[in-house]
Amino acid sequence: MIRIKNIYYMLSYAFQILNEQGYKMIQTEEFENAAELCSAILIKGVSAQIKRGLGKEYILQTESLSTVRGKIDISSSIKEQTIIKKQLVCSYDEFSVNSYMNRIIRTTMELLLRSNISKSRKKELRKLLLFFGEVKSLEINAIDWRIQYNRNNQTYQMLISICYLIIKGLLQTTSEGTTKLMDFLDEQRMCRLYEKFILEYYKKEFPRLKVSASQIPWDLDDGESDMLPVMQSDIMLSDKKNTLIIDAKYYSHTTQVQYDVHTLHSNSLYQIYTYVKNADKERRGNVSGMLLYAKTDEMVLPRNRYKMGGNTISVDTLNLDCEFDEIRQQLNDIVKEYFDIEER
Repeated sequence: MIRIKNIYYMLSYAFQILNEQGYKMIQTEEFENAAELCSAILIKGVSAQIKRGLGKEYILQTESLSTVRGKIDISSSIKEQTIIKKQLVCSYDEFSVNSYMNRIIRTTMELLLRSNISKSRKKELRKLLLFFGEVKSLEINAIDWRIQYNRNNQTYQMLISICYLIIKGLLQTTSEGTTKLMDFLDEQRMCRLYEKFILEYYKKEFPRLKVSASQIPWDLDDGESDMLPVMQSDIMLSDKKNTLIIDAKYYSHTTQVQYDVHTLHSNSLYQIYTYVKNADKERRGNVSGMLLYAKTDEMVLPRNRYKMGGNTISVDTLNLDCEFDEIRQQLNDIVKEYFDIEER
């Protein structure tokens, strides 16, 4: 279980812009569901972007014109016989608000109008859509999320990320190929946010630690690595002496059960063990691993520590159904356990 308010705090660490003044009022609001929360964030963000001015980009246009503009498309002009109308087919770049990112935002706001949010928020969304009159919607299942950001459009990064959460969280493809609205933020989407939150929390609150989501190279005897998979960690904390590799897990079931016997998910345990042993190349035992599950309502929850081949592997849960100060304390206690360091 997770409190809706804590989703906001998790998003605030994942996207630092939410800590700016314009978003602070959201902290004081109560939300019935995550769609309400994300729509509130999107409304604030889009309103701020409109004040700055909607981003524009050059978009290639092709049409028949009486006056030449840009490049003449001779073959299309002949094929379409536009010369009869004393026109030529021209291709030109137009600096337009109908940019791909604005189209994603419009598409997301239109989706929210069909979702389970309050009438007042829907009213706010309709007002914002008036500023997107020249922006076309996208086919929702064909959106390309591989957006390139730069100094000119970096204010859109959080907006597009929220749009991604909303669209992926609210849509589900049925067996017939149609789409329907579903409960917001499924396990897969929450897992990504959970990982990002923990990573960014430690980056901000413990600057004396090296915090990253690093790839771990295989400890090979002969250097032959063809076809070996990449070992990508979720969170890696390290100082000059010790390293802790955290594998963040947001599962509906923290253990697997067979014949009423609870055991750890074997694949997760194999993975963190492999990460630790390959990271500890010098066999000093100063690399540890942790499976950190989001706490569920299950009666049996893992809280174990193992010594395996000289390294420590622990399994624990993070309670997200509490005040955020308690979540902060849980995360801080992990650092205190493995490192001789205090929060900033």
